[in-house]
Amino acid sequence: MDTVLKSASKTITIGAEQPFCIIGERINPTSRKKFSEELREGNLETVVVDVQAQVEAGADMLDVNAGIPLVDESELLAKMLKLVQESCDLPICIDSSVVEALEAGLAVYDGKALVNSVTGEDDRLEEILPLVAKHGAAVIGLANDETGIPETPEQRLEIATKIVRVAGEHGIPPEDVVIDPLAMTVGADTEAVTTTLRTISLIRDELGVNMCLGASNVSFGLPERHALNAGFLPMAMAAGLTSAIMSTASVCVESVRASDLLLGHDPWGANWIAAHRARQAA
Repeated sequence: MDTVLKSASKTITIGAEQPFCIIGERINPTSRKKFSEELREGNLETVVVDVQAQVEAGADMLDVNAGIPLVDESELLAKMLKLVQESCDLPICIDSSVVEALEAGLAVYDGKALVNSVTGEDDRLEEILPLVAKHGAAVIGLANDETGIPETPEQRLEIATKIVRVAGEHGIPPEDVVIDPLAMTVGADTEAVTTTLRTISLIRDELGVNMCLGASNVSFGLPERHALNAGFLPMAMAAGLTSAIMSTASVCVESVRASDLLLGHDPWGANWIAAHRARQAA
């Protein structure tokens, strides 16, 4: 089951037999005080810098988030999306919890976007899914609802199943629903990652849909975060994860591309060898 996403000139396919889809996480003002201040002042220079850095690092898609307090998020997100589309040809993950901002973002996007995200609450599904269907987009479905974040993989599967079913009722096929099995910090719960891995396997076996999560969440609050993220990603890929919103630090990207090769998603190591030759040439 493949999820096909498009910019004006480029297509990315997320799937179990495809190379892992790296969605660059950087264009997000959360925990970035200086970037937040720049955006609030209407200065978008850092957006272009972040786009170029992530493209050069090997991102397949880019996540774009404009969520800062006391700003018209709809207007800011639309401006940022226009600029990102002018700056690169990668498909975009439009990231907002505000329905009006998602609507504004989808209106200016040229291609088939990935909407980040919808949760399992009935009112959220009824607000966001019609918008996704109207624009022919795909959507990330978070496996949590009004009860919070489920503790067990089985409970997360239940919510994921509901999201896929309700999306279908809105005319969105299963291949356009990308489930987030929820990655939590291992610093707060030693079982957090093993629960996520079991959830990934369960969703792969029971639903067969593609999955995406915020990979950097696993290392939150801990030292040497890139090393932890790079250790987590191959485990998640082996369990069935097909994409992630993640850091494009070289250690993380290389761990993903190595896993692509080792899991048989990079036949004869063609991509691995091409990347090595490009680095040598540079």
